[in-house]
Amino acid sequence: MSRDTLSRPEPVAPQTRDVRRRTSRVSRTEARNARAAAGFVLPFLALFALCFIAPIVYAVYQSLHKTERTGPLGLGGQEQEAFAGLANYAHALSDDQFLAGFGRVLLFGAVQVPLMIVLATALALLLESASARGIPFFRSAFFLPYGVPGVIASILWGFLYVPGISPLVKLAQSVGWDVDFLARGTVLWSIANIVTWQFTGYNMLVLIAQLKSVPGELYEAARIDGANAWQVARHIKLPLIRPALVLTCVFSIIGTLQLFAEPKVLRPLATSIDTGFTPNLHAYSEAFVGNNQHVAAAEAVLLALVACVLSFGFLRLVGGRGKERG
Repeated sequence: MSRDTLSRPEPVAPQTRDVRRRTSRVSRTEARNARAAAGFVLPFLALFALCFIAPIVYAVYQSLHKTERTGPLGLGGQEQEAFAGLANYAHALSDDQFLAGFGRVLLFGAVQVPLMIVLATALALLLESASARGIPFFRSAFFLPYGVPGVIASILWGFLYVPGISPLVKLAQSVGWDVDFLARGTVLWSIANIVTWQFTGYNMLVLIAQLKSVPGELYEAARIDGANAWQVARHIKLPLIRPALVLTCVFSIIGTLQLFAEPKVLRPLATSIDTGFTPNLHAYSEAFVGNNQHVAAAEAVLLALVACVLSFGFLRLVGGRGKERG
């Protein structure tokens, strides 16, 4: 065999060329799809960073600084120190009013959240039962309070709580029950009534959406086996809507710690609601009444940390129980 024959490249088979073309075409298609996906995701990431990440970073930055006033009686210019350490956090944690607000919302959540979830679950099961009538009307009626803004809902219920103009107070007095919905011992539960009235319908719709994803064959099989409506709800519906129940509980826990609009609106009507009634209300008062935005930022960061701990703790708790049952 000659040297020219050894150095000459072997011809490429047509099948190999087709495979290479298809591979190249697939690679270009995947690259194009990746660029298209990035084009759709980038606007969301930009808005997420601008509206969520940036405020958190700025709040943490503000919480680690403080402003000192200079001049006679502090009436001169303002000078912001580069770093204040954890002094603002220590100030917030030593504030009895702020800590009392935390205890108040934790008590609020321990009572209101289970009550609301149980009520929402009962309504969802009733509206999804085989014998239910007028489902569209009742579903809309139960969901309607969620469409009312929290401020408006608080104003509406405020008129129903104020003695002298409240038909509820007059009705209670007519049967010999002297009740004050805005007293120190009852105002927290009056607020819980507003929150329950407003958000039960929303949680109910979340649970109904989960119920609609359950295959109807499971219900038919249970009925053939002789299961009644209660047994179907207990052994089929409730276990299968567990993810939705966990989701609504987590949202409710976070919402409880963010309680603000209702006590803020009712505060002019109830002397029992002070500036530290809830942690959110206390942080608002520190920032916009006491002009101490750095302590307010520290309180906001602490509130976010507590919300994270409670939410992830609840998820870990229910996740562990789910594994044990599995």
